[in-house]
Amino acid sequence: MAALICGSLAFDTIMGFEGRFAEHILPNQLHILNVSFLVPSLRRDFGGCAGNIAYALKLLGGDPRPMAMLGSDGVEYLDRLRQLGIRTDGIGVLDDVYTAQAMIMTDRDNNQITAFHPGAMMQAHRNRVAPDPQLRLGIVAPDGRDAMLEHAAQMAEAGIPFVFDPGQGLPMFDGEELRRFVAQASWVAVNDYEGEMLCERTGWSKADISRRVRGLMVTLGAQGCEVWEQGDSVVVPPVPPREVLDPTGCGDAWRGALLHGLELGWPLQRCALLGNRMGALKIAHRGPQNYRLDFDPQ
Repeated sequence: MAALICGSLAFDTIMGFEGRFAEHILPNQLHILNVSFLVPSLRRDFGGCAGNIAYALKLLGGDPRPMAMLGSDGVEYLDRLRQLGIRTDGIGVLDDVYTAQAMIMTDRDNNQITAFHPGAMMQAHRNRVAPDPQLRLGIVAPDGRDAMLEHAAQMAEAGIPFVFDPGQGLPMFDGEELRRFVAQASWVAVNDYEGEMLCERTGWSKADISRRVRGLMVTLGAQGCEVWEQGDSVVVPPVPPREVLDPTGCGDAWRGALLHGLELGWPLQRCALLGNRMGALKIAHRGPQNYRLDFDPQ
């Protein structure tokens, strides 16, 4: 069975700053901020939430079906997905814009500053979700605003259970829209910061949200993950990484594991534990799609 992954495809330019951002930004001078960071290391990677989640799910043996939009410079990305054995028939290509681009700068404490050009992503709503007996579930990950709204509604109409994963796109939506997403979704996945914002904007507590879906997952980085079901929560402990090199794409690796577990009918705590293990594997490698599975996911 396949999983529909609605979200962005992007090129990530990842830069390493050897100091700490906090030591170079004066809090009392933010109104005239003018800061330059020397970044000795720079690399360009394939990224975007849909690409990263699809990569993780494919490593675990799943059948990801990304639905996204690329620009005129996206042929290289299409070729890569095909080489990985990932279907690309749900991906559109626009000739008059660039593929989405993320410029990510990471300091020595793994804090990140990101500049993002959405490009073709803003036209992702042109892709339409249709009923497909092969699709067992899906995910609505960060994408263009209209695409997230429409794809969630289309999945609900098609009867495809899906994970609502607002990520960095969460601030685009008001409380009413977020409540609608939750009503349409079967599961919700956020990090701890996003979880607080989701609660603030919807007016619902985490317990409230968990009673409206099959499960709410709140990732906590190095502290593991909270799994909420029907108002009760359990903390799933973290998996210590071999080393910490680059956090870019860790959340997406976690979500690929979540989809894998859900496809197999696992309980959410088992899904979360695999997600923690995938996040620990990813953080020990540079770039969001450059790691290989080194354990038995079963």
